[in-house]
Amino acid sequence: METTTAVEYAGFWRRFVAVSIDSILIVIVVYIMTFVFGFMIGPLGGWEAVVENIVDFVYSWIYWAAMESSSKQATLGKMALGIVVTDLEGRRISFGRATARYFGKTVSILILFIGFIMAGFTKKKQALHDLMAGCLVVRRK
Repeated sequence: METTTAVEYAGFWRRFVAVSIDSILIVIVVYIMTFVFGFMIGPLGGWEAVVENIVDFVYSWIYWAAMESSSKQATLGKMALGIVVTDLEGRRISFGRATARYFGKTVSILILFIGFIMAGFTKKKQALHDLMAGCLVVRRK
């Protein structure tokens, strides 16, 4: 007898809490990294904000793409909420697909966050960047 397990898609609010946790962690890490980097090389002559933005951009991208394409398939916030990122067949995504998903969030932001809000209304609870990258966010089995 074969048993099938229904996929439970992660809803908008669960995803919102997960990204909030991740965002707080990233702000803390970026602040520390910027402070250490600035301390190591000395005064940046007014370039502190530029360095902080570059550190934030690179760290955020690597954090989200590496964590979601790892064997855990989730960032720390997603792990805390028991959700993972998969491809449409439920498999682990590649770093390239995770990168596409990450940069797809820019489109979701540029259209007044409507891309994120879509997760509350689509059949598989996919945000625009999930649709663009061919991903799902589901409850961990």
